[in-house]
Amino acid sequence: MIETISNLDFAPLFLSFKLAFVTTLILFISALPLAWYLSQTNSKIKPFIEAITALPIVLPPSVIGFYILFSLSINSPIGAFFDEVFGIKLVFTFTGVVIASCFYSLPFMVQPLQSGFESINKNIIEASLIAGKSKFETLLRVALPNVKPAVLTAIIVTFAHTVGEFGVVLMVGGSIPGETKVAAVAIYEFVEIIDYNSAHIYSLIMLLISFIVLLCVYIFNQKYNKKFTGLHR
Repeated sequence: MIETISNLDFAPLFLSFKLAFVTTLILFISALPLAWYLSQTNSKIKPFIEAITALPIVLPPSVIGFYILFSLSINSPIGAFFDEVFGIKLVFTFTGVVIASCFYSLPFMVQPLQSGFESINKNIIEASLIAGKSKFETLLRVALPNVKPAVLTAIIVTFAHTVGEFGVVLMVGGSIPGETKVAAVAIYEFVEIIDYNSAHIYSLIMLLISFIVLLCVYIFNQKYNKKFTGLHR
């Protein structure tokens, strides 16, 4: 077992964490205004936006992966544009995998943030707006500080979910060492060649990391809720 660990290539694990970090950062920046809008609006299009946002939760990864693969290929307008104008190929590259991961992990970032924003007392939001602060300032200076557990949950769950991605990543990125071969794909290939020792090591590392990050979220939320409850007694 020790010899197996010493000879094991951990590049797919590092690539998984790199993908998770980039995806989480992009999603936090892009999903924050979307979650804020959904929490504050009563528009008729809100259910449609929520349904589209939540699709990755119910759709098979193969379906999402197929449509993303089709959309990013050079045979599509998007893929052809990036290839001709910027010389960037989006299929079977790390960039393409990031785009696919952002679509696949979107609800895991949006939904916790939206729930957090909806839990804020509306009077606080209205007071901020009446005081002359813009919606953007209200979001950053009033709303975000009041939903720290939701923010942490969104970031950690999105990160952990992205680390464990398999189907979408495999379809869009394939298994190119150092480029798109993430840990989940490596585990699948180890099982295919009946290298169960390597598969066990990778799987155990993924299991421990996922458990630790989720445990940290629950511990933080428990302490925050106790502190919050104590301040309002």
